[in-house]
Amino acid sequence: MHFARSWRQQAANLRLVGSQCTSCKKISFPERIRCTQCGSTELKDHRLSGRGTIFTVTRVFEAPRGFGSQVPYFAALVELEEGPIICAMLTDVDQKDASVGDKVTMVTRRIIAHGDDGPIIYAYKFTPELEG
Repeated sequence: MHFARSWRQQAANLRLVGSQCTSCKKISFPERIRCTQCGSTELKDHRLSGRGTIFTVTRVFEAPRGFGSQVPYFAALVELEEGPIICAMLTDVDQKDASVGDKVTMVTRRIIAHGDDGPIIYAYKFTPELEG
């Protein structure tokens, strides 16, 4: 992950900011310049709740470059309450704790650090919802 790209995407990565079409009301993530449902270019920012349900989940043993120290980890498709399905890493879960249908909540976590003195990049991950 490049530092410059991470900086530009900071709002979406830390607060789950998507788009809502003013014509058909479809909510998308990440932000779009054109509605994927009706084609309108009249979109406004929409802050997503960060709550959702695990749609599918897998355990990753072979990580992409830069993420080798984090394996094994869980990656999931999370269906947000507002409708979009997004790909994200799971955190604070054991193997038995990550199942399809589980409720999860977005948290901000460190994704990668560039050495001891370099920048630290943060982004969203999902954690199981606390009961009660």
